[in-house]
Amino acid sequence: MRTLQLTLGEAIEICKALSNEHRMRILDILTQGPMNVNDLSEMMELPFSTAAANIKKLEDAGLISTELVPGRGMQKVSSKKYDRIVINLRKEEQVDENIITIDMPIGEFADCEIGPTCGLVSDSAFLGMMDEPRSFYEPERKEAQLIWFRSGYIEYRFPNRIPYGGKEERLEIMAELCSEAPYHKLDWPSDITVWVNGIEIGTWTSPSDFGGERGFLTPKWWLTENTQYGLLKTWTVNRHGSFIDGVKQSDVTLEDLSIHAKPYISIKFGVKKNAVNAGGMNLFGHRFGNYEQGIIMKLHYSRKE
Repeated sequence: MRTLQLTLGEAIEICKALSNEHRMRILDILTQGPMNVNDLSEMMELPFSTAAANIKKLEDAGLISTELVPGRGMQKVSSKKYDRIVINLRKEEQVDENIITIDMPIGEFADCEIGPTCGLVSDSAFLGMMDEPRSFYEPERKEAQLIWFRSGYIEYRFPNRIPYGGKEERLEIMAELCSEAPYHKLDWPSDITVWVNGIEIGTWTSPSDFGGERGFLTPKWWLTENTQYGLLKTWTVNRHGSFIDGVKQSDVTLEDLSIHAKPYISIKFGVKKNAVNAGGMNLFGHRFGNYEQGIIMKLHYSRKE
């Protein structure tokens, strides 16, 4: 999916280009494939000059491209450049050289212990067999865009890039998650726990296995009655404790996590065997759900003066 990311300032000209019914219709038609001006004007029942003027506006805004191709002589053929436009309402954060950010694809897990119901899918097909934990060891697992299991855990190992002499100040973990029920079920709580380097940092109770309404990124082939999207949750550990979305969960601090002890940072998601709500979990990747990301780890650190 080709995405155009815009700030509020960058969006002004794009919004002007889109604030016209004819131009919106042109983009809708070009979703079907490239087309020349004559065909567009006939399909829209517009004069050639009107269609050409609106295509020029979309070209100037960078939303479509036009090129000369052979066919009944040389003709101009227009095609759509993007599938989606995202306008970021928040100002871009200034890049801080003392923040390490890693977006880990969900298929790149290092270890797991999985109990059915379970499975993995890419953005185009099932990977391995349904409800078969052995599928989690297939080489194709790295292509996973949605992972689900009813019990167990899945572990990721992030490279420890904190420089020698650096001191960790805050660790953030962000992922899109929800419960796991057959197909989907809105009233289906599940206690999803996160561990860092083997230390539990907090449990979030997911309220639902969300489905019945399509996820923003979920592929069309994936049935609407199946799990569609999750909620974006943030686990944070600093020198004062551990938090989920800013709410304190425990007194576990960065010092307890032994960040410098290994060349990697282990981050594990799972549902405990003795969980009050043992409702499984779904984990969403870059091309499933509502958020275009895998598992994001941000490690803030300070340098010695």
